[in-house]
Amino acid sequence: MYTEALAQQRIFFSEKMVLKLGFVLLAMAVFSGQNMPIDAYYTGGSVIKNYIHENITEKEQNDALFLLREKWNSQIEEKYGKNKIVKIDEGIIYTKMVKYINSRKIKINIAEINRSINPDIEILPVMASDKMHSKSSIKNIAENNNAIVAVNGTYYKQNTGTPLGTLVINNEIISGPIYERVAFAINKEGFETARISFEGYIKNNKKKITIDNINQPRMLASNVLVYTPKWGKTAPLMKKTGLYIAVGVNKIIEISNKPLAIPENGFVISGPKEKLNSFQTGDKVEYEYGLNPNMDKVRNIISGGPYLIKEGEIFIDTTAQKLKAITGRNPRTAVGYTKDNVMILVTVEGRKEGSSGMTLYELAKLMKELGCYEAINLDGGSSTAMYADGIVFSGSNIKNPVRISNILAVKFVRTKFHDKRIASRGCSRVGLQ
Repeated sequence: MYTEALAQQRIFFSEKMVLKLGFVLLAMAVFSGQNMPIDAYYTGGSVIKNYIHENITEKEQNDALFLLREKWNSQIEEKYGKNKIVKIDEGIIYTKMVKYINSRKIKINIAEINRSINPDIEILPVMASDKMHSKSSIKNIAENNNAIVAVNGTYYKQNTGTPLGTLVINNEIISGPIYERVAFAINKEGFETARISFEGYIKNNKKKITIDNINQPRMLASNVLVYTPKWGKTAPLMKKTGLYIAVGVNKIIEISNKPLAIPENGFVISGPKEKLNSFQTGDKVEYEYGLNPNMDKVRNIISGGPYLIKEGEIFIDTTAQKLKAITGRNPRTAVGYTKDNVMILVTVEGRKEGSSGMTLYELAKLMKELGCYEAINLDGGSSTAMYADGIVFSGSNIKNPVRISNILAVKFVRTKFHDKRIASRGCSRVGLQ
C-alpha cells in the first residue's frame, strides 16, 4: 500500500523513465569505448528500480502514510457520515449506529482498526488472567492490558471461565478447537478466517496414539487429551476410570489412574486405559500436536462461530458448527475484515429497552454492508460488550458488567514511529462523548 501511495506523488520513477536511464547508461558505456553487452541495459534498469525502492526516505514514508490516512478518512466519512465518528487514535475509530428492521430499533457499536496507517497497533486475544479458569469484566481485562478498544471474545464455560474453542496467544495454543468451529487469525500482514481442527499424536516403540485435543473439557470418554501448564497445576478428573501420563522432555515421567501434576516443561495426557496401556514409566516418546490448517505466520487466533461472511458473501453454517440454538434475536458480537485488511468490530445491543438485538442473518447482512470480505460471530448474549477509550457499551440490560473469560483487544506496541508521532504533535486520542 505504501507503493500505491508513493506512486500518487510520483516519488517512484515510472517504468518508462527507468528504461530511458538504462539507455543513457548504455550509450555512455559505448561512447567511452567499454565493451558492455546489450543485456546490461535491462540489468541497469532493474538495478535502478531496486535502488529506488530500497532507498525511500523517511519523509517519503510519512508522505505515503499521509495519503493512506486521507484515503481511509474519506472512506470512513462516506460510510458513517451521518453518524458521529470518534477518532480514538491514528487508524482507530468508533461510531454508534441505529438501524430499524421491521420497525424494531437496534443500537449498534462499531470500531474500525486500520494497521496499514498505524504500525503501532497490535491486535490479540487476552484472557481474564494468566489462569485459564478465570473471569473478569471487559473493562478490567482491557485496562489491565492497556487496550484501547476491545470486544468480548470466544465462548467459555459460564461457571469456570474456561475458554471453549481455539485460542492462540503469541504462538502458544491456550485451548483447542470444538466442532471445528471457525476462527479469526491475526498476523502481521492481515487476517484470515478458517474452520480449525486439531491434529496430534504420541508414540513409543510399540504404539502410536492419536491426541484429540488440548486444554479442553472432556466431551467424550474415548478422547485422549493433552493438558499443559496453561490449564493449571493438575489435569482434570475423568468421570470414568482412565490413565494419566505425565510427559517431560521426550520421556514419560509418571503414570497413574489418578490425576497427575502437570510438569512445568511438559504436559499430562489423559484417556481410556485401553488406548494408553502400552506406555510405561521411563519410555522415550515422540509427540507432535497442532492446529489444521497450519498458519505459520499467525501469532494469534480467537474462535467463535458460525461464519457470517465468506469471500464477500453471506455464509451462515450453524448446522455444521453445531450452533443452531443461537440463531434467534440476541445481543451480538462479530469481527470481520475488508479486502484492504481493515478490521471491523461490531456489537449489537439487545434484550433492553430501545434495542431488540439481531438474528444471525441480520448480523451477517450488516457485516456485508460494512464492507467485510470475511466475518465471524463471537460469543454473544449477556457477554456482548465493547470497550472503547475507557467506556463500556454493554450489549444487554444487565446492570452489573458480566464477567467474561477473554477479549479481543486492540492496543499499542511502542515503536520509534509511535514515539516520534507523540513527541511531534502529542497523542491524538479524543475521548468519547
